[in-house]
Amino acid sequence: MSGRFTGLLLGAAALALVVVGFAGASSATTQVTKQPKIAKEVPSKIRSKGTLTVATDATYAPMEFFASNGKTIVGVDADLAKALGTVLGLNFKVVNGTFATIIPGLASGKYGVGMSSFTDTKARQKKVDFVTYFVAGTSFYVKASGGPAISGLSSLCGKTVAVENGTTQQADATAQNKKCKSAGKPSVKVSAFNDQNQANLALSSGRAQVGMADSPVAAYIVKQSHGQFKLSGKSYGTAPYGIALPKNNGMAKPILDAMKYLIKSGAYHKILAKWGVQSGAISNPKINGAIS
Repeated sequence: MSGRFTGLLLGAAALALVVVGFAGASSATTQVTKQPKIAKEVPSKIRSKGTLTVATDATYAPMEFFASNGKTIVGVDADLAKALGTVLGLNFKVVNGTFATIIPGLASGKYGVGMSSFTDTKARQKKVDFVTYFVAGTSFYVKASGGPAISGLSSLCGKTVAVENGTTQQADATAQNKKCKSAGKPSVKVSAFNDQNQANLALSSGRAQVGMADSPVAAYIVKQSHGQFKLSGKSYGTAPYGIALPKNNGMAKPILDAMKYLIKSGAYHKILAKWGVQSGAISNPKINGAIS
């Protein structure tokens, strides 16, 4: 993953409207059923257990966030997790967790799956396996009134940037800080927060000048800000999202085949359309498909 979304920018009534609107669309979703041939690929130890805990950081709408009741996790990843579990004959139990703790939680056995807009990177593949399922870039957003013009990472010199801890945006902004210093330009102050809500609060309160998040999430943040924020510059760094799995635990192949089934059946595309993120669709999921 890269950025995250703010519940801050949504009043309860506004969020309720969003959730109700999407719920109406969900009725058109293709019926998903268990596929015995694919389900047999699940390792017997996991199959006998029957339930896998799916960790997500539910502050990153429309990919994953809390519904208006403050308890139910909804969004693209939650819907895909439910569909994948059905295909595999498993109960995928989606739980909330801090983004930076999810991959360590997979390694320790606390979680069975991580679905939290993870960018599949070669560095992360040293710790977990991924099955790709979406593509996204990074976008910049600023205050609509008085916000700086950002054309790319080089524009961050001398700016305070709000990002979520553990994200590719944090890594990119930190790397840009070194480049700015090497060029004799003002440094980038990188303010990293435990979730996207806090990062967006820093921007809205004036403690940061620029926000960075995955492109569909940044667009959603701006859309729900009621004119408070705007996108600035073009997106960069399009890369695959991956479903994170404990390294070599035997689940990558069944998850891959289940994802291929969802794509072929049309259920995958209907889930993306439900949340308005069709532009991130892929047609050929891969195991460990990182491009960098």
